[in-house]
Amino acid sequence: MRGINDKFRAVVFAMSTVLLSACGGGGNGNSSGGSGSGSSTSAGPAGGVTLQVVSFGDSLSDVGTYAPLASPVGGGRFTTNPGQVWSQDVAQYYGDTLSAAFTIGLTHKLTAQSGLGYAEGGATVATPANQYDYLSDVIGNIEMPVNQQVSSYLSAHGSFNANQLVLVWVGSNDVLRAGNLPAAAPIVQTAANTLAQLVGQIVQNGGAHVVVINLPNIGLAPKGLGSADGGANLTQLSQLFNTTLNSALQTDGLQSKVIEIDSYTWTNQVIANFQANGFTVSNTGQACDPTKTPDNTSLLCSPATYVSANADQTYMFADDLHPTTHMHSLFARFVEQQIARSGLGR
Repeated sequence: MRGINDKFRAVVFAMSTVLLSACGGGGNGNSSGGSGSGSSTSAGPAGGVTLQVVSFGDSLSDVGTYAPLASPVGGGRFTTNPGQVWSQDVAQYYGDTLSAAFTIGLTHKLTAQSGLGYAEGGATVATPANQYDYLSDVIGNIEMPVNQQVSSYLSAHGSFNANQLVLVWVGSNDVLRAGNLPAAAPIVQTAANTLAQLVGQIVQNGGAHVVVINLPNIGLAPKGLGSADGGANLTQLSQLFNTTLNSALQTDGLQSKVIEIDSYTWTNQVIANFQANGFTVSNTGQACDPTKTPDNTSLLCSPATYVSANADQTYMFADDLHPTTHMHSLFARFVEQQIARSGLGR
């Protein structure tokens, strides 16, 4: 994706002494504060069930892998910071706190932490990080694809258990990097089939409550709308990924063993009814001012770079791809409702 600009590099350099003296303070990326940064709902689940949350994925679920680098400019997560992402909201709903499993600081190396938030911005399903330029001038090509995230978890913890809720949401970067149809089709299909295999690995290793989320309609993100075809290719690839994933889960006998969440339909419906969902700006704008936000990425977005004081609540998208705090909160609530429908917590 895009590299960090000179302004951000200068800020990071200026703050290096502070970060080093703090020994990586703030590395778990789990600080709260700011409007809408709390749990998506005030009450816990029916039956009072509490669960430990484990999360695998990409920037949509990253709870702070790059926070040590991004915190000098008020960033840390791929949303309208300091707001939370959906996986943190879901974890709080089930009585848990989700923090990063790995963080990266000035050493440009992933450092293991105590958290179970394995999702990392830039991650694909299984493609090695060094094949892409994802913020590489600052963080290097080090983010773990989800197959490595799962392997890392199993190496550290051995297995999953019935007291855990395992969240899996990945594939957007595979679609974004696949190119155009028809050449992109086998790339996307391979990623979706591989994801189904990874879900099977999680289930086989004790995952009793596994949430698998399909891709949103990436073509409807500002990045899609701004492309030459108005997002048509990204929409078709999102659909292809989802149909392939659904078929693979069915073929592998996993559909009855996981909780599938349809983010594609949900996103379409929320965008179509954006005002009824509390937004004043639809998917045509972004909350983080491109002229103030370093590299125009939500990872480095903060209240100081919002286009308006409450943009984290009134806009749907933080940058051209990532949801705002309010959008994350709404999605977390939807996920919680779908989990409840599966019978968990009743």
